[in-house]
Amino acid sequence: MTPAQFIFFYGPPASGKTVTGLRLAESLHLPFYDLDEVIETQAGSSIPQIFAAEGEAGFRERETAALAGLLNWQAGVAALGGGALLRPENRRMAEAAGKVVCLSASFETILQRLEGGDGGRPLLEGEAQEQLRKLLEGRGKHYGSFRMQVESDHRSVEQTAWQAQICLGMFRVEGMGAGYDVLVRPGGLSGLGLALRERKLTGPLALVSDEHVASLYAELALSSLREAGYNVQPVVIPAGEQHKTLATANRLWEAFVQAGVERSGTVIALGGGVVGDLAGFAGAVYLRGVRWVTLPTSLLAMVDASLGGKTGCDLPQGKNLVGAFHPPSLVLADPLVLSTLPEAELRNGMAEVLKHGILGDPELFERCCRGWERLREELDPIVRQAMAVKLRIIEEDPYEGGRRASLNLGHTLGHALEQASDFQIRHGEGVAVGTLAAARLAEQMGLAQAGLAAKIEAALEGLGLPTQIPPGLERERILAAMRLDKKRLSGKLRLALPTRIGACRWGVEIDDPAQLLEMV
Repeated sequence: MTPAQFIFFYGPPASGKTVTGLRLAESLHLPFYDLDEVIETQAGSSIPQIFAAEGEAGFRERETAALAGLLNWQAGVAALGGGALLRPENRRMAEAAGKVVCLSASFETILQRLEGGDGGRPLLEGEAQEQLRKLLEGRGKHYGSFRMQVESDHRSVEQTAWQAQICLGMFRVEGMGAGYDVLVRPGGLSGLGLALRERKLTGPLALVSDEHVASLYAELALSSLREAGYNVQPVVIPAGEQHKTLATANRLWEAFVQAGVERSGTVIALGGGVVGDLAGFAGAVYLRGVRWVTLPTSLLAMVDASLGGKTGCDLPQGKNLVGAFHPPSLVLADPLVLSTLPEAELRNGMAEVLKHGILGDPELFERCCRGWERLREELDPIVRQAMAVKLRIIEEDPYEGGRRASLNLGHTLGHALEQASDFQIRHGEGVAVGTLAAARLAEQMGLAQAGLAAKIEAALEGLGLPTQIPPGLERERILAAMRLDKKRLSGKLRLALPTRIGACRWGVEIDDPAQLLEMV
């Protein structure tokens, strides 16, 4: 990971570069710059006046100089003029300094926006329609050559900015304490130390990982941290849900003492959901709360477990019965680490991806229906898109007073299946069966569109995920685990039930957990 980079918004006139850039800068708490305004300030003249006095060639010289100067300022979000990157040297400067998001809109949309604007576009003077058509035709190939493309047609400014965040893999979560960044960065582990320094996170550090992940990635993380000048102590715990216990949490607290972690120190979780939940919980309680960072290494952890600040551990009677809300100071997901994840674990994580599509993103759901081999080639964008669903929900409802309860879709039965199988059933496998059961119950209760369960079942089968409870699993053990579900109220289970792809009801009460179990 390189030092803080610029985000440039580029594209045709009236594609929304300035308003979208400003909205994104506000969301990410970054400074915002408009390159045309910088040019006008430096010249002491408006853009039309510069064109009139110096022609386009003179303006382009000023544009190149202004861009070069801007790159010496604090990194932030910048809106560029519609021809700012036509010069190869300008494009090289911008792409070396950050990421370029190219906005697009249809001819009709751009024309409509221009007609409602205030003029001031020298290249579109005269016959606006004909000039615009020529400009778009002449620059079409150029605009299309940028990797990050976001359409602003039929989207509000907020929706366009959010789509840009998904493309960039950059999010800011508010509503839980001071707020924190969520970053998707291929190769991000190698820049871990710099990422912590940029956020003024201090040591001593304790790097918590499990035996499997530590053997693959601990040295890379430790090296980056030490190069950045941190005093860091590795702490390795056994792998597996069966070790997500208070005994392991106690082991972490003792290790934090030994490592000299102070109130100003930071705990780092490198691993899947178990490591993140445990390390976050240990950090929440140790010294009444120290800062922590999570580096999710499984697909399931990236799209679900690492987000939202829920931490905890299991009791013999059930999953996550002890825990705390303790938001991290940073979530840094490196999709490159998924290359070493076993296929069974990738499928396991895909259950949560599919769940997020059901809850709030029909396009993501359809993506999950395209076949396993194609999905394996799209893990980076899938991580960003699935993350976005959960992040929107937890920002709306940080402490699960309302909509955030929808994220429990499939989890009541899913957790019970894990528990009853002594964790031989993986979390995603349990959620898959639980989600299908919830869809069938929703249809039976008249809450869901007819055929919804069949759609979900077909998607699960295409992902190689189970749709039935394995034979031999004791029904009474499953029911006993559901009766201890932490979401129950006055003895009744409260369920999240899908109503259609992209929508869900939560807090639906049922008297008897057998009603849900009978659906599969």
